[in-house]
Amino acid sequence: MKKLNIKQLDEKEEEIADALISLGLGRTVARTLTFLNNGNEATSVALEKGTGLRQPEVSIVMRQLKEHDWINERDEKKPGKGRPYKIYSLKVGFKEIISQLEKQQRKAVDEARMNIERLKELGK
Repeated sequence: MKKLNIKQLDEKEEEIADALISLGLGRTVARTLTFLNNGNEATSVALEKGTGLRQPEVSIVMRQLKEHDWINERDEKKPGKGRPYKIYSLKVGFKEIISQLEKQQRKAVDEARMNIERLKELGK
């Protein structure tokens, strides 16, 4: 049996994932982004093992990350027979992703502030 050496999220990376979750990302998306943040490419199997997610969760997360245009996806042929497997990597830098999340959070805070001010005016 072939033995794979796949990196798991360490304590610092778990903290990064928790911070992403606190910003409104789902647990599966946060763990996947954190795993891909190391700059390396990863197969679906590596993502499953490294993040503790199941295969269907990885597929759903990859669809979400593609919608944000945050990842690259390419096919690689397996030696011998079988379907090619997909290899994923971040398309944009992690700092750019954080910047996009920051903009979303600022917008949400501004909207909440405007709603509160409007309620104050209406309540007079």
